Amino acid sequence: MRNAVTTSIALAMLIGLSSSLWAEDSSTSLRSAFKTHCSRCHGNEEKVAGKVNLLAMRSDDDLLARPKLLEKLITVLNDREMPPDDEPALPVGTRERMIMQLQVLRDQALKTQAFGPTPIRRMNRFQYNNAVVDLLELDRDIFQLNERLLRRREDYFRPETGKMPEQVRVSSRPLSKDIDNQRPEGFNGVAAFPQDKRAEHGFDNRADHLTLSPLLMESFLQLSQTIVESSDLNSRECRSWDRLFAPPGRSARGSVEDVIRTRLKTLLRRAFRRPVDPETIDRFTVFAEQQLASGASFEDTMRTIVGAVLGMPDFLYSYETIDRKNPEGEDRGRRRVDGFELASRLAQFFWSSIPDDTLLDLAESGTLSDPETLSTQIDRMLNDVRSSRFCDNFPAQWLQLDRLITSIPDPKKFPYFYYNGYRTSLHMMSEPLLLFETVYIEDLSIVELLDPKFTWQSDMLRQNYEGKSAGGHDVQVQLFKRVPLDDPRRGGVITNAAVMTMTSTPTRTQPITRGAWVNAVIFNDPPEPPPADVPPLPEVDREELEKLTIRERLAVHRKRADCAGCHNRIDPLGFALENYGPTGVWRDKYENGRDVDTSGVLFNQHEFQTVVEFKRLILQEKHRFVRGFVSHLLSYALGRELGPADFPALDDMTARAMAGQDQMRAVLKSVAMSEPFLHKNSNDQTLKDGQ
Repeated sequence: MRNAVTTSIALAMLIGLSSSLWAEDSSTSLRSAFKTHCSRCHGNEEKVAGKVNLLAMRSDDDLLARPKLLEKLITVLNDREMPPDDEPALPVGTRERMIMQLQVLRDQALKTQAFGPTPIRRMNRFQYNNAVVDLLELDRDIFQLNERLLRRREDYFRPETGKMPEQVRVSSRPLSKDIDNQRPEGFNGVAAFPQDKRAEHGFDNRADHLTLSPLLMESFLQLSQTIVESSDLNSRECRSWDRLFAPPGRSARGSVEDVIRTRLKTLLRRAFRRPVDPETIDRFTVFAEQQLASGASFEDTMRTIVGAVLGMPDFLYSYETIDRKNPEGEDRGRRRVDGFELASRLAQFFWSSIPDDTLLDLAESGTLSDPETLSTQIDRMLNDVRSSRFCDNFPAQWLQLDRLITSIPDPKKFPYFYYNGYRTSLHMMSEPLLLFETVYIEDLSIVELLDPKFTWQSDMLRQNYEGKSAGGHDVQVQLFKRVPLDDPRRGGVITNAAVMTMTSTPTRTQPITRGAWVNAVIFNDPPEPPPADVPPLPEVDREELEKLTIRERLAVHRKRADCAGCHNRIDPLGFALENYGPTGVWRDKYENGRDVDTSGVLFNQHEFQTVVEFKRLILQEKHRFVRGFVSHLLSYALGRELGPADFPALDDMTARAMAGQDQMRAVLKSVAMSEPFLHKNSNDQTLKDGQ
């Protein structure tokens, strides 16, 4: 490890040097390499592969103008995707020199590159619930949240302790059904608006996906009224009752107007995530006085005001200031967020909610962005029980576990998967989520997500791994125990039954689907959509099926030139997992008696024969996973798709994790203190886009 770190530091120092080292010969050297090794496909003016003519890049300036191309070139050279197999291989020294020169040019090009803008966005359903709960200090959710795949049936989530218990009780809710017969979720009379969907290869907090139709706007207005009218909003459920809804007592200082004004100032600052101007407070105060004068009770008046606040755009939307003027010499594409914007970003990232008074006080004092203060606040937030929402939200979406809900293995082929109408998938879902919680609470290395020395197991899940009937086991509240692993084939977020089942059809495995999942989730390198004219695989009758393996059936796709590029990347990742059947049960042979062949080549350079070797190679190349995981986190934290300007920060965070700062909370803190997180693009996007 020490040698790897030393090499990494040395390389970073080289890359960090001024590009003047190559100023005289970088374009000449690169152009020479392009002409020698790439011109057949990327220099022929009659037919240019991928619409990339590398010989048209005649100077550094031509390359500096295309940072996305530079990043792509670095990637394909690192992964040995270029030159293709039918072309002479690049000499090792040439490849390394080209990568270093391209990295220097890329970093130079991105020094002033604008960060991607985050459009004004509304809260998604999960954030809205949490914001109302925190604003009113409620003891439970206001409506049922089916997107929360794991239900904790014990108060075990205590991140401040740094220790998970040896066993926990949890449950899952599939297909919106309440299976646990516990206290019903949600307030009486309050119905949720539709669940927000994940962006493709992304999360459900993507700003550009959180639209608001007139029908949905009407739902929000109705929702805000049903919340304040619910009988469950009372002094027993609401810890802020006395400070918000209860009439002022005789000992209250000042007039009723003073009391209302004081309460409104606190309420609106929390709801709108910034201090409110006096005119707004005046309007609310006048309205309250009119309500009281017309005979409404103090409680009903405050309920009406809270209902109005919950339906206002200032509560529903998160936005960051833009500039309509362009001061000379000021870079609007890389401007620091202000204290209140930073507070909101932190709260949405770690709590999926609004900032608390501590964050708002620091923002108002102008000290929140101070590195030492910010670091302390991040630690506080990560130790707060509200960080359970991060574990509720991020890992399930990162791993795409919602796909498991619709996975229905064939009952005739896999009868052990079912028990009294329930599916083992209820238990499968909990295994990777409990692993993620453990890594978070115990602040373990993020690499433990790939290769832990333990797993979480219920009796029903253990029986499934053995391919045995799960009869007689509890399917409602599930008892999971932490058990050590001595089988390298088990454990981690890749080789678990949940992922294996959701990437299979009801009757067979899908290596391409599995490979695409690994590429997208583990390395954050999703494949391009297949060409529109790719024919479906021909149906295979039973007689032919007895002769072919899945690998042989899929070979036809790799023979097409326009398919081979992607399939050469994703197929080895999927075939490596073929020992795991459609429900995650280990197999050495197919039903037709043919041996399962898991061999392949990883990243066009590492040969492997078994899944154990495959996992070992992924750990050997763990910097790819680390960078992919960090980029998932950063995209989730920012609520937007990442762009070239984010690449240097990703490289920096990856280098620090590879140098030993790879504990989960250290990685999360590095994201929250990164340049993209602390900066915004304050350009007026409406004017820029001509809308």
